[in-house]
Formats: sequence, C-alpha cells, structure tokens
Amino acid sequence: MTRQHKLILSIMIMGAFLGNLCSSMMNTAIPQLMHAFAISSARVQWVSNGYMLANALMIPVSSYLIKRYSYRRLFITFAAIFTVGTIIGSLAASFTIIVAGRMVQAIGAGIMMPLVNVMAIHYATAGHQGRVMGIIGLAFNFAPLLGPSVSGLLLDYFNWRYLFILIVPFGLLTIILSIIFLPSVANSVPCSFNLRGLILCSFSLFFLLEGCSNIGSTAFLTWRVGGILAAGLILLALFVATQWNAERPFVNLRVFTHRDFRIATITNCLLVATMYGNTILLPLLVQNVMHYSPFISGLVIFPGAVSTGILSPLSGNLFDRFPVRWLVTTGLIIDLIGTAMQAFVGVRSGVVFVAFWQWIRQLGIVLLLIPLQTEALSIIPKEELPDGVALFNTTRQVAASFGMAVVVAVVNLRDRGLHLGTSRVGIQAGFLTCFAILLLALFLSRHLGAGSRQAYLNTSN
Repeated sequence: MTRQHKLILSIMIMGAFLGNLCSSMMNTAIPQLMHAFAISSARVQWVSNGYMLANALMIPVSSYLIKRYSYRRLFITFAAIFTVGTIIGSLAASFTIIVAGRMVQAIGAGIMMPLVNVMAIHYATAGHQGRVMGIIGLAFNFAPLLGPSVSGLLLDYFNWRYLFILIVPFGLLTIILSIIFLPSVANSVPCSFNLRGLILCSFSLFFLLEGCSNIGSTAFLTWRVGGILAAGLILLALFVATQWNAERPFVNLRVFTHRDFRIATITNCLLVATMYGNTILLPLLVQNVMHYSPFISGLVIFPGAVSTGILSPLSGNLFDRFPVRWLVTTGLIIDLIGTAMQAFVGVRSGVVFVAFWQWIRQLGIVLLLIPLQTEALSIIPKEELPDGVALFNTTRQVAASFGMAVVVAVVNLRDRGLHLGTSRVGIQAGFLTCFAILLLALFLSRHLGAGSRQAYLNTSN
C-alpha cells in the first residue's frame, strides 16, 4: 500500500470513527435523558435505535452510490450531512428533535463506513487483508466501545448537549481534510436505484424495531406489539421476494449464496446484538441500580474499549496466520465466560467486578470481530464487493438495533412481572439473553472454514 493510499484511508477512517463513536455515545446518557424529558425506557432507546435504523438503511444505498459517483464526492457530501445532524442535535429543544438529529447523523455515517471498507479491500494485497482490516477495526469495533466511556466523562461535568458539541469540530476537520487530500477519480457505472426495495426495507425494519421496543410496556396481543411485528414480517417477506430475482435490486441478496459470507455475517450479527445490548445494560446497572455517576458507568466499559483498540490490529494479523474457525470459537468461549459471570455474579457485586468481566468479554470479542469481517469480505468476487460490504454492514447495524431493543424488552418484561422499576433481576435477565444469543453464535461458528478463503488467495496469486 502506497503512502497516498494510507493517507486517504486515514482520513476516511477518521470519518468512520466519528460515525461509530456516535452510535453508542448516547447510551450512557439514557438515564439522564429519561429524567430530563420524563420518558420511558421503551421510548428513550430510540435515541440509539433511530441512529442504527437510519444508518442501516443508508448502507445498502451506498452500494448504488459507490458505483455511480466518485469516492471523493460521496465522502465529502456525507461527512457534511453527518456534521449537520450533529449541529441539529446540539440545538435540540425536544426529544423528538434529538432523535431527528441523530438520524441525520446516521445518514452521513451510513455512507462513510462502507466507503472505508471498499477502499481497504481494494488497496490490500492478497494475504494481507487481515492486517488492513485490523486497522479499520479501530473505527468499526473500538469506536462504539469507546463511546460510552467518553460520554460518561462528559456527563459528569456537562449535560447531554455536549455529546453533540464535542463532535462538531472533528466533523468539520474531516470535511476540510477530505477537500484537500482526497483525489478526484471518476467512478460512474451505469445502474438504476431500486426505490421499491428501499421503501419495503425501511418500513419492514421500522415496524419490527417498533414492535420489539414496545414489548414489556404493552401486551403482546395488541397492535402496538403483535400487530406491528406481523406487519413488519410481511413487509420483510415481500422485500426478499421482490429483491431476490430483481435485475437491479436494492441490495444484492444473492451474495448470501457464498457459504462463508453467509455464516460469518449471521455469526457477526448475533455477536453485535449482544455487544450493543451490553452498552444499554451496563449504564442501567451502574447508574439506575448501583447509583453511581455516568463517569463511573463509562469507566466500567473503558478497560475493554482500550484493549479492543490495542488488539484490533493484532486480531487482523492472526487472521492471516490461523484458521478463522479457531479464532472465532476461542473468542466466543471467552465472551461466554465473561457474560455468564456478569449475569450470575456481576449484577450482585461491586462495580470493579462488573468492569473486570466486561474486560474479559472484550478480550473475546476483539479476537473474532476482525476475522469474521475479513472472512466474509475476502471471499467475495471483487465485482460483488460493494454489495457484500453493504449487506454485511447493514445486517450489523440492524442487529445492533434489535440487540438493544430485545435486551430492553427482556428487562422491562422481567421487571414488569415483579412490579419493579429497573432492577438487578431485570438486568440479570438481560445478560442471560445475551448469553443465549452467544451460544447460538458458537453453534453456527462450527461451520466456518478456511477453504473458500484459501481458494480466493490461490486465485489472486
């Protein structure tokens, strides 16, 4: 990789880092927002879920835009949109405007992140994809984990508005550097946009997420839960049926015919669901149950976040040396141990104990996130890469949204049955839900193999 390529990737990684940092920064502020706007946990989670949903919908759009427009124009435009959304959030006078600002932020981030993936795979030479993706992991895996720690520190001294204000100068810096250094390279492939696919995908995901969010606060056999979920499932089925054989689909679902891509993507979704679910559980446990400050809440996640940042490049190097199944299985076992200890001991112990087992969890997660992503993308033919990147990142963001919604729903259901507010019992139920999801991921990971990747490397050489 040349010096110019490294500079281009560095600027784009900065933008992706900001987008992923913002995806989780508001989680630590959830107790503060509930108090400031007198809203329930079911409603307040939309400050995170709205971001994830808008982000997830924009990522498939990136597949079309990357084929149609230059990387420079796309990155500058959507870095500006991200910054505008940040400014809207900082000036918001109501919770609805906060969510709107977050969704505008997510629209910008939703294009910047796939651009980084596409550029990294294009620039990486055969046999070194893991190393390059390990560096990219600083933006995709370290940033969301660092977000709660940064916001916890800020919220001890300032209010929630500064979670937006802090990001504005960095967004402006990203725009300026992009204008100066990103090359103007023509990139126009004849293609059309599948508007029907976007509409079906948008409404199906919105209904499914809204239905999941209402579980625990409303009876299941009502329109707000069962009805909305049924509508979402019907729309999702229509989306798959119309897109599978479409000549120019909204997102190329046939990428799932690649076996290792399919398994790695589904395993990654399950893992990300628990990872983001944890970013909701820990602030609720530390602030609402243990009654510590937001700063302490952020510190609980900080050791694991730092370990992720340090070890992400190493994880990429390990992918180039060892079978992906070994790495993923080992990482999931470590993650399961940490989650079990959080569920059975951590909820009834001190904050140091909670932080320790969160750190153990992150040691497992960092071992497998980069290998899963690299395995999924490195075996796809290069002409399908934009579709593969879009699908992988879309499912990741959707999984994050549903992970948070399901975990909060489980907590609400458990506490509602006991007629309590947020309690240790409800939090424990949330951790056990994460444990069950990880067990399913461990089962699926047994089917991951290096055969397809080796075939790709042989072809490239």
